[in-house]
Amino acid sequence: MLNGKIALITGASRGIGKAIAQKLAALGAQIALVDLADSGEGQGLANCIQEEYKVKAAFYGCDVTDFAGVKATVAAVKEDFGTVDILVNNAGITRDGLVAVMKESDFDDVLAVNLKGAFHLIRHVTPLMIRNKGGKIINISSIAGLMGNGGQANYAASKAGLIGLTKSVARELAGRNITCNAIAPGFIQTEMTKSFDETDPFVASIPLKRMGSVDDVAAAAAFLADSGADYITGEVLRVDGGLAI
Repeated sequence: MLNGKIALITGASRGIGKAIAQKLAALGAQIALVDLADSGEGQGLANCIQEEYKVKAAFYGCDVTDFAGVKATVAAVKEDFGTVDILVNNAGITRDGLVAVMKESDFDDVLAVNLKGAFHLIRHVTPLMIRNKGGKIINISSIAGLMGNGGQANYAASKAGLIGLTKSVARELAGRNITCNAIAPGFIQTEMTKSFDETDPFVASIPLKRMGSVDDVAAAAAFLADSGADYITGEVLRVDGGLAI
């Protein structure tokens, strides 16, 4: 159980981030939801979490690529919640294209959100965890970062970089009782993959013969956030149905 713990989750308004927020709230954590300027989804989710799970939840509009903006957001979360015990770096984008014709801006934008954004959050949350003498950092990577994927050189590079960041941070902060792990989802049913179904040849290539759900990823995040995972750090937990075996 995560009663009394404060979890900050980026990219939290929908998809995997939303599922993780709901799962951690169900386990008793208070939730700071961070996403781009609100279209109503983030605040609506915060309201739903408070009503359904009876825990405190609040939404913060923030561009994770903005170093100063992230610093201000973390300060606001500290003001409202007191600290941060669990950080989930889930914010991510895609700008797919073949490397031979990829725009520089598409490469830069993906790395800025997926990789540098995670660094920004870790940089500003880590001092709070050091004061707490402990904490959990969970970075949402991808099997694309382990295997590569045609048409996604920028995305795969950002997710591979996130794994390297995870391992380095794990080494740096282990002595402070702060763990840092990554989750590498495979083919997960979200808005980005809604055009696919179980008959697709790519889905058929998954050993478990089905796409994963956001709840599968949320369950992995809950495991890593719990005290039962206190002796696990620097790991990459694949949630991919065996795709990267």
